[in-house]
Amino acid sequence: MRLALNQRVAILLHGGITGTIGKTGLSLLRYSEAPIVAAIDKECVGKSVVELTGIKRDVPIVASVAESLKYQPEVLVIAIAPKGGALPDDYWHELKDAIKAGMSIVNGLHTPLENIPELKALLKPGQLIWDVRKEPSNLGIGTAQARNLPCRRVLTIGTDMAVGKMSTSIELHHASRLRGWRSKFLATGQTGLMLEGDGVPLDAIRVDYAAGAVEQMVMRYGKNYDILHIEGQGSLLHPASTATLPLIRGSQPTQMILVHRAGQTEVMEGIPIPPLNEVIKLYEIVAKGAGAFTGASVVGIALNTAHLDEATAKQEIAKVQTETGLPCTDVIRYGGAKLLDAVMRS
Repeated sequence: MRLALNQRVAILLHGGITGTIGKTGLSLLRYSEAPIVAAIDKECVGKSVVELTGIKRDVPIVASVAESLKYQPEVLVIAIAPKGGALPDDYWHELKDAIKAGMSIVNGLHTPLENIPELKALLKPGQLIWDVRKEPSNLGIGTAQARNLPCRRVLTIGTDMAVGKMSTSIELHHASRLRGWRSKFLATGQTGLMLEGDGVPLDAIRVDYAAGAVEQMVMRYGKNYDILHIEGQGSLLHPASTATLPLIRGSQPTQMILVHRAGQTEVMEGIPIPPLNEVIKLYEIVAKGAGAFTGASVVGIALNTAHLDEATAKQEIAKVQTETGLPCTDVIRYGGAKLLDAVMRS
C-alpha cells in the first residue's frame, strides 16, 4: 500500500511543524506526490508552511481534524515521529473524528490501531486503517547473498538518529533517475514506506530476522536496477539503535554516505559524537567485518544545515570537506549530484 495519488490527504502534526516530532509530516510535505490538502497543527494555525519550513508546498494549517473537513480529505496520516513511537493521548479524539467523517487512517507509529475494537466499530465499508509498522511474513535470517549482486548499493549511515538519512537517499535516487539510470529507493522506515509503497519497516522486525528482511528486499530488486539507494536507520553511536548493523549486513553496501547535522556534538547528554574521520573509520571497519565481508567505503558526507543560514551552511560544508577530505554537501539545499558523482567514482 502507499498514499494514492488520487486520494486527498490531511496530515496530523500537532506540535510537529516547528517542534522536534514532525519528521514524518515534513518529509511527506517535501516528497509525497499525493495531494496534501491540510496540515493539522494547533500550534501553527493560519501560518505558512513555506515560511515555517522552507518546503515549497502551500498547504493550509488548521487546528483540528474537524476544521480540515472543509478541504474534503479522504485519508488522515498520523505524521509525527515521537520518541518510542507511541500515540499521544490527545490524538484519540482526532482519529475518531476522522473515521466518523469517512476518512481512512495511515498510522506510522508503533501503537497498532487496526484491531482496536473502539476504532474498528467506527469504520464503514471502504475505510481502512493501515498500520505501517507491521512485520512481514516469511522472513528468514541473513546470508550475505547481496554481496553477489551486480548493482551499486548505496547505504546512508548517520552520526545520530533523525539527521536526514531518508532524505539523502531520496535525493540521491532522484539524481540517479535524472541521469537516466535504473534507480530504486528502498524504504526501511515508516515515512519511506508511505512514500514508496513497499520496503521493510525495520524497527518492527524481530532482531534475529532484521538482516534477513533487508537482504530479501535488496535481492528482490538488485538484479533489475543499476543502483539501489537504501534508506539508513539509527546510528552505531546511539545507545538505543539496533537497526544500523542489520542494514549493513543485509544490504552488503558497495558505498556509504555519512549523514551528520552540522555542529552537533552529542547523540545525547554525555555521549559525544567523535571526530567525523573516526566515525567514518568505525563504519568502514564494521562493514568489512575484519575481512569477513568485502566492505564499503564512506565516499561522501551529507550535511544537514537546515538550522543554519545560507552563508553559515556553506562555511560548515567547506569545513567538513576539509576535515574529512571527502565531498560534502547539503542535499536538500543543493541536490544530490555531488555525492552521486562520488558514488560513481568509487
